Amino acid sequence: MSTTTAAQMLDNLYQEVQSRFEPFDDPAHGWEHVRRVYELALRMAREEGADPLIVGLAALLHDVGRLVHHKGAHHALLSVEESRDILKAYPLTQEQVEAILHAIEAHSFSQGIEPRTLEARVLRDADRLDGLGAIGILRWAITGTIKRKPQTKSYHPEDPFGTSHELDDKHYMLDHFFTKLLKLEDSMYTATGRAMAQQRTAYMRAYLEELRVELGQ
Repeated sequence: MSTTTAAQMLDNLYQEVQSRFEPFDDPAHGWEHVRRVYELALRMAREEGADPLIVGLAALLHDVGRLVHHKGAHHALLSVEESRDILKAYPLTQEQVEAILHAIEAHSFSQGIEPRTLEARVLRDADRLDGLGAIGILRWAITGTIKRKPQTKSYHPEDPFGTSHELDDKHYMLDHFFTKLLKLEDSMYTATGRAMAQQRTAYMRAYLEELRVELGQ
């Protein structure tokens, strides 16, 4: 397959996915997120020596399942189903399709599927990196607001930083840093991902320290 053909496929799918996400009302998981993950994944693919076509197509499609409403079904599995149909329009081998679908399936934090290929590891790292740093803090605030219930608090009033209470990020938004976000650094597979995660996590820890000062803790 020529470089031109690969570039055309990426460009065509980019336009298609962007169009699909236009009506989707979730800034933390919408087109802005997909575009960042796509661009970051391609950069990481170059640095790690991964196949940019597999990585790029998988990155563009990794969250299309969020556009499908199937109660109880995980978005990563729905993304695999949707992507299998979408990819039929592209001149890919069966091996390439399966590599893309595996990367999509393995990107999820909660599914716990081990990425078997370098391309899957790159996508997983890129997706998790978008949950860290300044962008990660922005997405955390957006998601916490969208998912909040009347009883949801920004943080535990007596123990904001989770030193003594049982962590519950459904009840206290700030707990999400300790239940998930600060753990992402240790889950990176690639050298590029580890370096970037370390930098972004340090920024988040600095944010928490500033918050500690402002809260008089």
